[in-house]
Amino acid sequence: MTSPSPTPSATAVPNGFEGSAQAAEFIQRVTAFLNGELADLAQAHGTHEDHSPSRALLQQVWRRSHELGFYGMTLPQPLGGAGFSVLDHVLIKEAIYATGSPFAPHVLGELSGPPRLGALIKQATPEQMQRIILPVARAEKAICFAITEPEAGSDAGAVQTQAVLDGDHWVLNGTKRFISGSPFCDVAVIIASTSEDPRQRETSAFLVERERAGFHIEGGYKTMAGQSHTANIVLTDCRIPATNLIGERGKGLGLALGRISVNRLLHCPAMVGLARVALEDAKAHALRRRQFGQPIAGFQAIQHQLADMATELAAARALMLWTARSLDAGADPRAETAMAKLFCSETAFRVADRAVQVLGGEGIVQGSRVEFLFRVLRMYRILTGTSEIQRNTIAKELLNPSNVTGR
Repeated sequence: MTSPSPTPSATAVPNGFEGSAQAAEFIQRVTAFLNGELADLAQAHGTHEDHSPSRALLQQVWRRSHELGFYGMTLPQPLGGAGFSVLDHVLIKEAIYATGSPFAPHVLGELSGPPRLGALIKQATPEQMQRIILPVARAEKAICFAITEPEAGSDAGAVQTQAVLDGDHWVLNGTKRFISGSPFCDVAVIIASTSEDPRQRETSAFLVERERAGFHIEGGYKTMAGQSHTANIVLTDCRIPATNLIGERGKGLGLALGRISVNRLLHCPAMVGLARVALEDAKAHALRRRQFGQPIAGFQAIQHQLADMATELAAARALMLWTARSLDAGADPRAETAMAKLFCSETAFRVADRAVQVLGGEGIVQGSRVEFLFRVLRMYRILTGTSEIQRNTIAKELLNPSNVTGR
């Protein structure tokens, strides 16, 4: 890659750190891991933003991260979690992505590990805990979450994958599309319709092991960011034991969306962290690149670009942290978490866009890090709920009669 490594200011814990002392110490250790051992590993294997790591390499990262106490950070404390507040979690994740490491999405297992378990831990039976949940927590197995289908995206309840009870087994048929982490999963959480009446919506959640007959991964495509950790899951007469049902029948969508407010917020630090990398790269280039006898940082046009990037990024970060504090205080700020996801994704993309402009010709060449950041941050306006869906949520909350003050 042609861009420089992250500068110390992009990864160090700043003065006036907003989180706990424990979070600050965690950040120092995890960023040292990313910038040291994992940076060496990436270089040795030719891993970078446009060259996804293999499953074998990822498993090495997962297990090493687990050994160092990072991988299970998000788990409940009885399972080895760190017990961090939402605010601490946000700050830690921001710092991880601000390293610019290609392993940033993997060090906490975000695509295939403990963060994917979510509400499953509370609903899992003891047998499911021993067979699947604990191995995922120990980085021994990878898991993915599969809701999206050709006709079910923003309307998650419209899933057409069918699960039919046949004696003491469920038989699943259908296709899940654009499932993150599916190429290297060992097990998938499948949200399927269990309704016997096609006019009635009833969704349930199932644990489906990849090794079962009728379970197929269909890949062959990359996202616009050039990565290949997304694929389809095709289920053809896939039989699973009835004991693989998670929680109650008909409660699958609630299980999937039960922590939607928190989950929306927890995508924001990735965007903010990546935008920080874009800003740092733009600053470094502006100070290094010379035209007309001086660094281009001396030109007001460049200064204004950088000033706007820094200002908008600070505003997005402030909204993110305020929302995290609201969640820690016990609020359920549905509109605010949607606002955070909307504003952070739109702002982070604008920052990347300006970074490309500052770098000029270098910024539009594949292999330039800001060119990659432009692509990946464009995706965040779609992923985990489009900007339009966030606006719908915000408007719904604003116009809810219980939230409207009459005159």
